[in-house]
Amino acid sequence: MIYTDQLGRQVELTDSPKRIVSVVPSQTELLHYLGLEEEVVGITKFCIHPEEWFRTKPRIGGTKQLHIQKILELKPDLVIANKEENVQEQIEELAQYLPVWVSDVNTLQEAVDMIASIGELVGQKSKALGLVEVLKTSFATLHKPGRLKPRTCYLIWKDPYMTIGGDTFIHDMLQQAGFTNLFADKNRYPEVSVEEINEMGCEVLLLSSEPYPFQQKHIYELQAQLPHTAIVLVDGELFSWYGSRLLHSPAYFEQLQQQIASIC
Repeated sequence: MIYTDQLGRQVELTDSPKRIVSVVPSQTELLHYLGLEEEVVGITKFCIHPEEWFRTKPRIGGTKQLHIQKILELKPDLVIANKEENVQEQIEELAQYLPVWVSDVNTLQEAVDMIASIGELVGQKSKALGLVEVLKTSFATLHKPGRLKPRTCYLIWKDPYMTIGGDTFIHDMLQQAGFTNLFADKNRYPEVSVEEINEMGCEVLLLSSEPYPFQQKHIYELQAQLPHTAIVLVDGELFSWYGSRLLHSPAYFEQLQQQIASIC
């Protein structure tokens, strides 16, 4: 059978995969949701969900530092990767020996497309489509007419501060959650200064828990420089993981909106 991944590459499988290596944390968690306990034989050191897999499954390096030889030794019949989270050269090297299916997710729509495609790829189409329908319904409830969309900056890194541009998955999640991204005209993950954030009239500053682990002390540091901005710590996984963890995002976004409304 021939499948087309989200880069338009053709991936040929002779049968439903029985040995899968996942090199993307959010897609690893999706495979667990789809019930592939026995089939997944390798994950990365960043695949922290589910915890029991993190503790017991063989680890084949980090998302950007894959141990190619370890992967080959596991003899997978499928590797599931991602354009942004993995290094192109390493994926191309793996593809010389193994079928590699690559996702490319920058919007909620592309996330649900990925979920449906992986479901079909691993023989769990019905369960994947059920998840897609739940996600579509739950995210649709967030779009309430007349809701204010505060001018928002979302920080992912410190020293230097880095935010998110309009061509990222987090940007689309910000929109889904009811925020206006101040840096939507930028690409990927630009550096930004506190002065810029202030000059842009930032109403809400969101400090993500990942990849940089922002904490309460950073709110204190920034609040002194941004006295008129509401600054809140947020769960980065619920803004950036595009697998089954999306089940928890809509309710979290509603709570976040209520929290910010009480501050402003």
